[in-house]
Formats: sequence, C-alpha cells, structure tokens
Amino acid sequence: MKRTSRDIRTANRYEVLRQIIAESPTSRQELAAATGLSLATVATLVGELLDLGMLTEVGFEDSAGGRPRGLVAVNASGGALIGVDIAETYVRVELFDLALNVLARADEDMRPGESRPVQVVGHVAAAVGSVVAQAGVEAARVLGVGVSVPGQVDRATGIAEYAPNWDWHDVPLLDLLSEHISYPLYLDNPLRACAVAELWFGAARGRGNAVVVNLGTGVGAGLAFGGGLHRGVSNSAGEWGHTTLVLDGRLCHCGNHGCVETYVGAPGIMQNLRELSPRSPLHHPEDQTATIDALARGVAAQDPVAVKVVRDTARYLGAGIADLVNLLNPEVVVLSSWVAAALGEPLLDEVREAVARHALKRPLAATEIVLSPIPTDPVCLGAATFALEGALSSVTQKSNQRSNRRTWSRQ
Repeated sequence: MKRTSRDIRTANRYEVLRQIIAESPTSRQELAAATGLSLATVATLVGELLDLGMLTEVGFEDSAGGRPRGLVAVNASGGALIGVDIAETYVRVELFDLALNVLARADEDMRPGESRPVQVVGHVAAAVGSVVAQAGVEAARVLGVGVSVPGQVDRATGIAEYAPNWDWHDVPLLDLLSEHISYPLYLDNPLRACAVAELWFGAARGRGNAVVVNLGTGVGAGLAFGGGLHRGVSNSAGEWGHTTLVLDGRLCHCGNHGCVETYVGAPGIMQNLRELSPRSPLHHPEDQTATIDALARGVAAQDPVAVKVVRDTARYLGAGIADLVNLLNPEVVVLSSWVAAALGEPLLDEVREAVARHALKRPLAATEIVLSPIPTDPVCLGAATFALEGALSSVTQKSNQRSNRRTWSRQ
C-alpha cells in the first residue's frame, strides 16, 4: 500500500514524540540525529507538537562553541491516553499521562463462559469508567483509547475478525464499545501491543530487529523489523502460536493439531502438568492463573513435578523459538506477557538451553533471549501508544483540512 504524504507526516511526528518521551528533555539537534530526519523537519514537527500542548520548552543546554540549544520535553499533563488489555481471563485498563506514566489501573476478572462480545464490552466499559474516575481527568483531556484483543483484527474497520479461543468471527468490537465509550477508539492485538511497548521502553529499544514472544492463554510473536512493527499484508503477521510444532499433536482451538500454543500457552502447560501428574495439587482445573502461580512457587521450592513441567514446557518453547531465530535472525527475543512474567528466570534459563540445542550457531550467536523488563502491563502500554498514534494522525488530518480550506479561500 502506497503511503501518502499525510501518512509520512504522521509517522514522522510519531517518531519525534516517541524519541522525546524516551529521552526527555532533548534538543532538536539530538532529535534529528536520533530519528534521521533533517533539522528543518524536526524543528517544524516540534513546533506543531508545542502548539498542540504535547511538548513544552524547558530551557537551554550549552553547545560546543555555538549558541545554546533549546530543550523540549513532554508536557505530561497535556493529555491522557487509555490502554485496554482484553485477555481470555481478564480485562485490564490503564490510564497514562502523555509521558506514558500510569496514573490509574482497573482490573475485571473474566470467568469461563463470559466471553460473549456483549459481556466483554461490559467489562471494558466498566474498567474505562473506573480509571477516568480514579485519575480525575476531564473527558476532553482523554485523547483516545487503544484496545488490544486476542486474535486477528482489522484496524481500519475495528472488527475482531477471528479469535479462536472464543470462537469469535467478524465481531464489530469498536462499534459495540462506542455505544458505551465516547472517546476515540483504536483496535489492534496483543502481539503488536507488546512489540511496540518493547520498542519504546523495553528490551527492543534501540534494536532494529526483534521478536516479542507473547506467552499467555494464547501465544504469538510480535515482530519488529528495521525499528518498526511488521504487520504483514493483512495485519496478521506473528501468528506463530498457530504454526505446527507436533505433527498430529494436540487439537487446537483454531481447528489444527499440534500448534505451538497447545504446548506452551497456559492451557497447554496445564495439560503438560496433568499428563505428568494427574492428581497434582499444583493443578487448579478452572483457574489458569492459580495453576501457573502454583508452578512458579513449586519451582522456587524445587518441587520435582513443577521443575519437570517447566522444563518440558521450555523444551517445546525452545524448539519453537529456535525456528524464529533461524528464520528471522533477530537481535533480541523477548519473553513477554503474564505466563512469562510468572515463571520468570527458571523458564528463561531452560528456554535458552533448549534454543541452543535447536538453533543454528550463526543466527543464535547474534540473538539475545531475555524476559520483558517492563514493570507494568506491556499490552496496556502498547495499546496506549496506538491511541497516541491515532491522535497524532487525526491532528495531521485536521491540519491538512485547515490548510486545504485556506488554499481554496485564496483561489
């Protein structure tokens, strides 16, 4: 798809703001060097962001032998962004200031059988209302709400096209949410959200090529090439959880057998535990979170069943990650989402060993495998950046419309 001048302007504005958020305060000269844009372009974009109230001037720094350089920083109170993480077992919503600091958080549990769209929308609406009330922000200051939902989504239409774990097909999710939420809404999925969070604030920052492995109820891989998200031609890239790991293996919600997800997603790990020790007290049949937490405590206590389950899970995961390393040759592979956070270093150590057994030496030598360092929910953080991107895009559109009107009035 050919990018318009408006798309390029939005992308440049987004990149400048992203850099300022990461390195605030900074000078225009430093921004030009970091983004590769000309100083004149950076100066124009910074001027626009100052006019919008998203940036503020914060003084000067000495330059070698020249005039002092003006410094700019994010105006944290210049707006609010909301990130929504819809997962199979919970809805989490966080409200951020413009510097992407968390100001408020709300959680809603989703019990088994509560996955109908109207139920999910109810949870999201309640949690969004809660964070706005907690933070005490005026509605006009909320620039947008980024919504992450599992599965394949159409960003342009706001449709959740396919969520295999819920058997959702073509659900008009943003239309349903807009009946309860009055702020601008932007839809994507957790693979993209986690990847952009790592690019901005996490282990992929400053890395050109990264893979962010999402380990939750579902499994996937967020991809970043050349410092930006790789979405694929239909925004479907990264469905690594539905690649075949075991021929004629476990039945997956997607209808195929032996998918990666069926061995390393939370339900797959629970099955690994059941197959090893059917009556294990570590197993909580209706509670994924409780089971994964029990395994984490068991590993810490050197419980042999817990240690074996995590090792077996890491063997499957390591084989799948080795495929990603061989295929994509990334600088870093990041283990993200709640299962990775819960199982932590013991899982990471086992995964590194397993990847080393399967990956080719040359690409493996160039790849670092790490846990996500982001202390908050990376999906909420990434979703909030989608709202920020959407807000900057709409501002570009409005400024172009104003420019066009001025042109027509002079003719």
